[in-house]
Amino acid sequence: MTDSKQQPTQWLIVIAVVLTAVLEVLDTTIVNVALPHIQATFGITSDQTVWIVTSYIVASIAVMPLTGLLSRKFGRRKLIITAISGFALFSALAGMAQNFEMLVFFRLGQGFFGAFLIPLSQAILFTTFPREKRGQAMAIFGLGVVVAPVLGPTLGAILTEHFSWRAVFYVNMPLAFIALLMVAGELKKEEVHDVEIDWGGLVLMVLAIGALQMTLDLGESRDWFDSHVIQITALTSAIAGIIFFTRGVGRQVNIIDFSLLKDRSFAAGNIAIVGFSVAMFGAIAILPLFVQGFLDYPVLESGKLFIPRGIAAGLSMVITGAVLVNHFDQRVLLAIGLVLTGAGNIMLAMLNLEANFWQLAWPGIISGLGMGLFFVPMSTLAFQNISSNKQDEASGIYSVMRSLGSSIGIAIIGWQLARRINVHYAILSEQINPFNPAITSYLAPLHMSPFTSEGAKVLANEVLRQATMLAFQDAFLLSGIAAFVMLPIILLIEKPNQAKVKPTAAVH
Repeated sequence: MTDSKQQPTQWLIVIAVVLTAVLEVLDTTIVNVALPHIQATFGITSDQTVWIVTSYIVASIAVMPLTGLLSRKFGRRKLIITAISGFALFSALAGMAQNFEMLVFFRLGQGFFGAFLIPLSQAILFTTFPREKRGQAMAIFGLGVVVAPVLGPTLGAILTEHFSWRAVFYVNMPLAFIALLMVAGELKKEEVHDVEIDWGGLVLMVLAIGALQMTLDLGESRDWFDSHVIQITALTSAIAGIIFFTRGVGRQVNIIDFSLLKDRSFAAGNIAIVGFSVAMFGAIAILPLFVQGFLDYPVLESGKLFIPRGIAAGLSMVITGAVLVNHFDQRVLLAIGLVLTGAGNIMLAMLNLEANFWQLAWPGIISGLGMGLFFVPMSTLAFQNISSNKQDEASGIYSVMRSLGSSIGIAIIGWQLARRINVHYAILSEQINPFNPAITSYLAPLHMSPFTSEGAKVLANEVLRQATMLAFQDAFLLSGIAAFVMLPIILLIEKPNQAKVKPTAAVH
């Protein structure tokens, strides 16, 4: 597909699959800003609101690995049209939900159909474009996959503030309609195959991944392994995962083709995308808490902080895909991307209670530049040895690892934040006593004494404020370290000019 008549079709497909990808990834972050408003509408607790996010992610991540199997059985065109239609339908139903239970059920439907959108979109791009043009295509694709969730909180804040929380679901409708028209018009029908389904493996895989996701999503709010629920979900995930892997290795018929992981570039790419997602989404998840909940920024002002990051990521992806991938060793670009992402997060760890808008925004710009430098080359290098008939399945695995990485990052960074608040509070409290002259000097301008209840309350609030600031610094630092830890993994990835498509990778 390189002649001039086919090029317009290629780029129409790019636009179509980018819109398709935006549908899925936007919903992973846009809803978060609306949660307090949903909580107020339905009169539910904070623990219950977690299920509005968890239900979507669990359903999505549990069925995502089935992309390759269903694509072979029904064809990419039919599957992606069904996925877009189903996602749009459940988005509309979620916006019309009359109670909490209905909303959670419709979010499950969104997650189920949305699961196929990104892996199918990525696989379609890889088979549509020749190897030398994939960098450009993946740069535009990355605008949807990486920039959309970054800007999700901003869009969610605007829609919630000026319209209603229901608008965060209705916004999917026009995007889905346009994507559906373009996909239906540009994608050709494909030959389908009779596929034998390993139902036992399917059940084990859904149990393992679904239970792991529930463990990550609910762990922090339920005190991790002090909770019987978390103990059960973690044990279920471990047992189901071990059985699924041991019975699946070497089987002719299996839900996932484990032979794909024998390719070192693909295996290393999956590990690296986990670490990158931990670093990126871990920091993004706690940044609104830091800015809005701790520094008392208004909702819209908090959302605006993500705009510079999104612009930087978008520019970085376009430049990387159009220019850099063709002139530099892509593994070097990966390393620079990880360094910038980690450096941006560490810059956040150096902020204090007096941080202004641009002091908060600049680290996001640095990390945004890193996103483009990492995502574009990684999206091509990881798949450089995968045969065309295995792209759907490989994309499904890769997308699962990306989603798991974001969930792991959110869980670990959230746990670290809560834990370090307690640690710092205990350490700082040891230095508080009414005979400390520094304490007396601090309270004197307030005309208070450390021996009174009012003075003690002021001191306790200040200790908590300082402990929380130190805990945020620790959490941002950890997210930065996660990016640097992935640097050695890059050495396992083959150089692009050494990579060849291996026909044996397609054999079960």
